[in-house]
Amino acid sequence: MCAVLIGGMDRLYREYIETAKSLGVALKVFNGQERSIEKQLGGADMLILCTGKVSHSARREVIKHACAKNIPVRMMHSAGISALRCCIETCPLWGNCTACSPLLK
Repeated sequence: MCAVLIGGMDRLYREYIETAKSLGVALKVFNGQERSIEKQLGGADMLILCTGKVSHSARREVIKHACAKNIPVRMMHSAGISALRCCIETCPLWGNCTACSPLLK
């Protein structure tokens, strides 16, 4: 499974990737300030947005891409490692989603 994290803290970049890897997920991390993120998302199975750490324009671009490609989007306000772990563990792709954010259109 491949996921993309948009937002988050730069100092936790390595920990995000290691945590996801320990859960069997390949993770790409973007800080949310990049131009044209959509071209870099690739074939992600899930998109994770740290809403407290991402620009409004990046959030809109990611959600638009997710709607067009039918990719689940998880939104979390916290940018911590435990929030990422919880987000991945409750992923709807594993069939036990209890806290999935509705996809905004």
